[in-house]
Amino acid sequence: MANHRVGFILSVKKRKKINLEAFADLCRHRCIEVVEIDLNQPIASQGPFDVIVHKLSDVIVEAEHGSQSQRLLANFQEYVFLHPQTILLDPLPAMTKLLDRFASYCIMNTLQNSMREKCICTPPYLEISTCDQSAIRETVDTRQLSYPLICKTRVAHGPRSHEMSLIFSADGLKDARPPCVLQSFVSHGAVLHKVFVVGEEHFVVERPSLKNFPPGPCDRKTIFFNSHEVSKPESCSHLTALDENTPRMAPPSRDIMAALVRQLRAELGMALFGVDVIVDIQTRTLTVIDINIFPGYEGVPQFFSSLLRHIESVLEKRGSPK
Repeated sequence: MANHRVGFILSVKKRKKINLEAFADLCRHRCIEVVEIDLNQPIASQGPFDVIVHKLSDVIVEAEHGSQSQRLLANFQEYVFLHPQTILLDPLPAMTKLLDRFASYCIMNTLQNSMREKCICTPPYLEISTCDQSAIRETVDTRQLSYPLICKTRVAHGPRSHEMSLIFSADGLKDARPPCVLQSFVSHGAVLHKVFVVGEEHFVVERPSLKNFPPGPCDRKTIFFNSHEVSKPESCSHLTALDENTPRMAPPSRDIMAALVRQLRAELGMALFGVDVIVDIQTRTLTVIDINIFPGYEGVPQFFSSLLRHIESVLEKRGSPK
């Protein structure tokens, strides 16, 4: 008989991606019952729950415009309020903040200020909410962003969030589609270090990334790309191809990565997130370029056991069962 019940609220795609059924089998051997929560039904009748693991990104984003998602989100928030003993992985306010790339970059900037002695930084960035080209150019100059610029959607969720562009000059700013964020591009040897966090543990997986581009403005046309396609493990995009003579960068220090994760966990108050990190080829500085909510954990075979350890850990800290 199960001693604890853990509810999961995930999209069908997310459940399949992490293979929730296999995780449920693993939990069963530790006397933990995994329950798939249906938001369209009263949550209280599906409980009680010791822990709820969720990725409500779809619902949060759609709740800004759709009444049905507003109702689902309100029902979930009411359940959480009425059941304070239920542990939430992760808190809704933190997740909502990370869905806004501008807010996320503000967090990264705070991180840079607190970890300057560790040589950790984040590229200059700004929010674009107007189509006025002269205003955009003036802001880019005022904030001293350097070309090339990466342009990303402001909302960090959904298929469109992977659609990005590389802008090489002021003339190319016409290709920015507000609301969006601009971030100075940092050449990094076409290697992305994806840091996957699960509670106290973290795992670093190397992925392909954009190749180096000369700093400074040029008359090159804007490059449009899908970041998921460029950085998937088997990617062979021309955008990731380096010159054969380009030296390979040394991986980031494990100690600095661990310090980064500790600081982010404290700053975010979250346990399940990912961090995209690159190493500047000029300064060798560790550069944080994105933070992701409950990522896919691809390339992390220890994910199940790590997540189970974290769930057991939070249950132990909470004390005895219901």
